[in-house]
Amino acid sequence: MNLKKSLLICLSLAAFAACNGVKAPQPYGALPTEAQVEWQKMEYNMFVHFGPNTFTGAEWGDGTEIADIFNPTALDCRQWAATAKAAGMKGIIITAKHHDGFCLWPNPVCRHTVAQSSWRDGKGDVLKELSEACKEYGLKFGIYISPWDRNDPHYGTDDYNDVFVKTLEHALGSYGEVFEQWFDGACGEGPNGKKQTYDWPLFYSTVYKMQPDAIIFSNVGPGCRWVGNEYGSAGRTCWGTMNVGEHTPSTPISTDLLNEGNPDGETWVAAETDVSIRPGWFWRESENDKVKSIQQLLKIYYESVGRNSLLLLNVPADTRGLLHEVDSVRLMELRAAIDEIFSTDLAAGASVEASAVRGGSRKYAAANILDADYDAYWTVDDEVTTASFTVTLPEARTFNRVQLQEYIPLGQRVAAFSIEALGEDGVWKTIANETTVGYKRIVHTPVTTATAVRVNIEESLACPLINGFALFMDNIYVSDEKANIPVGEVKPASEALTLDLGEARMLKGFTYAPIYKGEGGCIVAYDLEASVDGSVWTKVYEGKMFENIINNPTSREVRFDAPLKAKALRLTPVRVEISAGAAGQEHDTYGVSEFSAVE
Repeated sequence: MNLKKSLLICLSLAAFAACNGVKAPQPYGALPTEAQVEWQKMEYNMFVHFGPNTFTGAEWGDGTEIADIFNPTALDCRQWAATAKAAGMKGIIITAKHHDGFCLWPNPVCRHTVAQSSWRDGKGDVLKELSEACKEYGLKFGIYISPWDRNDPHYGTDDYNDVFVKTLEHALGSYGEVFEQWFDGACGEGPNGKKQTYDWPLFYSTVYKMQPDAIIFSNVGPGCRWVGNEYGSAGRTCWGTMNVGEHTPSTPISTDLLNEGNPDGETWVAAETDVSIRPGWFWRESENDKVKSIQQLLKIYYESVGRNSLLLLNVPADTRGLLHEVDSVRLMELRAAIDEIFSTDLAAGASVEASAVRGGSRKYAAANILDADYDAYWTVDDEVTTASFTVTLPEARTFNRVQLQEYIPLGQRVAAFSIEALGEDGVWKTIANETTVGYKRIVHTPVTTATAVRVNIEESLACPLINGFALFMDNIYVSDEKANIPVGEVKPASEALTLDLGEARMLKGFTYAPIYKGEGGCIVAYDLEASVDGSVWTKVYEGKMFENIINNPTSREVRFDAPLKAKALRLTPVRVEISAGAAGQEHDTYGVSEFSAVE
């Protein structure tokens, strides 16, 4: 062997030894389980609200609905699954039991189920059909079961927790793998309603006994947390970790905490962004022309998937048992838009250099950020918490989206970063300043033409680990936060709303809408009076609720049981609240953007 060849071999062996002798970074802080990482990789799932409310038009049923009201005429869960698959979703979660207590499967410990209905002669089972459809289309199957039950006679007693556990056991043990168990913390019993102390540790242990890898959703996890609102927006700062403390899914918790999480949080409980494609959660014919636009849905996508959160988009089934055509078409339009925006990575073919590399090892080289291998990442030495990498493009390219990914199996670390672009004039310009990255961050920038892009990690809780970088051009979404937002007015909680129609008319109902995002507070409970002459008033409703309006502060249309003749309507607030997580806080003002009659 000649000297030159021997020297090359020695150098190669030395480099190999150096590469493999550099230890990986130690995990930092609270860590996700393997199941939590795989859950976040799903990015985009479908929620399906379906049940008696579909047929009554209620948002929260009261549990007195007769079982026969549930009567889908053409249920086809394969249509749901095919639509979700075509939309790019990875799983479906179904409202197996909502607050009305009606079970979409023949739950043996419940008297209010499909088995008590005449639908399919009492032999129907929505969970069976949907779980089989999900399996056929390669989707994961999830279950929503509300602990609040307005029908079960045990609710409010010590026996209810045992009944609820049996419900969980049957639902989770009868339909194969369940990837997510969804617990809703809602309860509208009011101060004089039934009191139920939920045994959450027992509920959690039951889920894990039946489905060891299931992600449990609630306000505080333990698998994933509610994002703190129902309009589809994770925090611009969004940590996958949070200090849960003594909180349970039943206790009020700050929406800011839910929205943003905590740096150095004691628990890994990433945010899930749940939002409906319609104003309400259940299908109503009156909302067929109110399905969210492509612009609205893209905004939601960017503020959920693009902010370290998973998007759970509700697409309710209609009275046929099908996803409505308007919703399905909109989902396909959204899929086409996402594909158009993200189909071409404008960083393709680029080279990358970093200010530092861990131990000088190729294993942790900056080139890893352009590698499709999820487990390959760039990082630096343990003591380094500020660093940068520069992506040099093959030629000048134009973009307005920068995508970054952090290697979360070893913990979330980045707390602040900036992005610079090198123009064709040779001048570097800052185009973005942001905070967290997490599993995925999609940063909006001005339309920028650059020959290179530099990302500066300005603050990190430990040495940063970046495993993804991409550039995209979005010619579809136009950001206009204030567009089409109704002008509203904030009123004292003691002040009633009066609507004078000028003459007596036959009315079918009325509409109340709070201000955008519930600003100023919302009327939660109210009295309604009607007058045919404007002087003598008759009580129509007393203490009636606008259900779920705090978490979903959108327009509420209330239909009378029978047409009502009136010249004027008077809406008097009984309870006004402002959003505060699992339960609202009483407030001294409320917002109104609409109070109108339905004729």
